[in-house]
Amino acid sequence: MKFLIAGLGNIGPEYELTRHNIGFLTLDRLADTHKLTFKTSRLADKAEMRYKGKQIHFIKPNTYMNLSGKAIMYWLNELKIPKENLLVVVDDIALPFGVLRMRAHGSNAGHNGLTNIEEMMGGRDYARLRMGIGNNYSKGQQVDFVLGNFEGEEFKALPAFMDKAAEAILAFCTIGVERAMNLHNTKARQ
Repeated sequence: MKFLIAGLGNIGPEYELTRHNIGFLTLDRLADTHKLTFKTSRLADKAEMRYKGKQIHFIKPNTYMNLSGKAIMYWLNELKIPKENLLVVVDDIALPFGVLRMRAHGSNAGHNGLTNIEEMMGGRDYARLRMGIGNNYSKGQQVDFVLGNFEGEEFKALPAFMDKAAEAILAFCTIGVERAMNLHNTKARQ
């Protein structure tokens, strides 16, 4: 059984450690842990591995965030992977930093990458792993916040957060979206 995991982000060194790139960062962390190498391919940097009998393909679209759907559709078709086996890893300002929320489908919540995927796929019926980056910004400063780098305590906590997300990704591939949601969705700290 084959799976496609798409981590969203923007290409280029100026975006590398930004909050908006948490999808890229998480797939890089997973690749480091499992000794995988991303190679530039058509519309994305791509890596793959076998895990518990599953063939998992990872992509980081190099189309920029707002055109992520183009790369995802290309690789779903190229690899003949059904959309039920697609998981999109994405930042979410509606969730506090450190909170994971996996869903089998849902709205784009105004996220440009998810909006483009929805347009390209003709609907919202695909799984996503939302990674909370918080919303600690003043009115009118959202773009600066999401395109800003992780700092301070968040930067220190980032590796453990990405490791939790990587566990959720592998669970999606091995035990399915519903059980992965039950095991890995986290609540905000009170």
